[in-house]
Amino acid sequence: MKKLLVALFFIAVFLAGSSSTSAITESECDQGSTDSGCVDYFTNKINQLSSQANTLSGQLAQFNSQILLTQVKIADAQVTIDKLEKEIGALGTRIGYIATSVDKLQVLLKQRIVATYQQGFVSNLEIIMSSQNFSDFILRAQYLRQVQENDRKILASLQQTKANYATQKDDREIKQAQIEESQKKLVALKADLDQQKVSKQALLKLTQNDESRYQQLLAAALAEKKAISAAFSDAVSRLNSEEGSPVSQGQTIAVMGNSGAPNCSSGAHLHFMVLKDGIAQNPANYLKNISPVWDNSPDSPFGFSGSWDWPLSGPSITQGFGMTYWARLGWYNGSIHDGIDMVGGPTIVAPRAGKLILGATSCGSSTLKYAAIKHNDDSGIITLYLHIL
Repeated sequence: MKKLLVALFFIAVFLAGSSSTSAITESECDQGSTDSGCVDYFTNKINQLSSQANTLSGQLAQFNSQILLTQVKIADAQVTIDKLEKEIGALGTRIGYIATSVDKLQVLLKQRIVATYQQGFVSNLEIIMSSQNFSDFILRAQYLRQVQENDRKILASLQQTKANYATQKDDREIKQAQIEESQKKLVALKADLDQQKVSKQALLKLTQNDESRYQQLLAAALAEKKAISAAFSDAVSRLNSEEGSPVSQGQTIAVMGNSGAPNCSSGAHLHFMVLKDGIAQNPANYLKNISPVWDNSPDSPFGFSGSWDWPLSGPSITQGFGMTYWARLGWYNGSIHDGIDMVGGPTIVAPRAGKLILGATSCGSSTLKYAAIKHNDDSGIITLYLHIL
């Protein structure tokens, strides 16, 4: 007995050891492992990198970690899909078996019903009269009861089989819905992965993989953000003090330029802003829905849902509003891109009537020029046009 217990102990230890899996290491995750255990590792790593100083090497490390994290999620989604497909296949086999069993039980039940019906016409007196002796009578009565009991068992079995059939079909439908959801997730993850790779290449192309150039571009973006904030603060103050000249819708107010260069502008463009009660709004919600040229890669195109005329003719969008690619890089000190950048024109016109002012603010050794319009209704809306000549 003691030997048996010892043997069982070692077997239990062996089985426990064989069923456990070794934890994935950080080194294996960094080397491209798609084990699901890497999800938390990469998530924590990305959070740590995002809290560090903004450098090109740090930003590239974030991209690399995000790409590896997405690859892990893709592999995990594929494993889930494969598992569900196997389970659906097994359910299909069971459903087929149950369907066959139902057919057989139905045939058998019909046979038993007929037999029981026929036996039902035989009375106990007839059984007694036809029996050779008392023992024969007992056997005949027992046979009749057994037939009836078998009928009840077959009926109960048929009902249980039908219930199992319904359950298995429900399970298959649930798993099929899970597969469809996982496939949608997989498609979205693959699209994210492609976008992340494009975003990384865009940064490498812009910076030429040079840390000093990255820091120069970052400093310029932060300086531009500061100068724009000063410009709209100045414009709001002046317009609220009733300063300005009347301007009609469609009237020329300025010419697109590159004022603020080289510290606050890298090329001729219009930075168009909409402010409501001093808070930046998405200009896409105010501008007419047209089909501009899109030059804002790696960001995607977006829609327009307003009624305003555009300030430039033949516009080409170079950056949208909100957490754009460059905003996500931290180029605006964690803030959103507060307007829409576009090129075109070059004549800038008022999208609506209002009161116009022209102004300027310093940006290092440069001067950033702007126009601003307070519109004629009581909505508290002011539009700004920056980098003008």
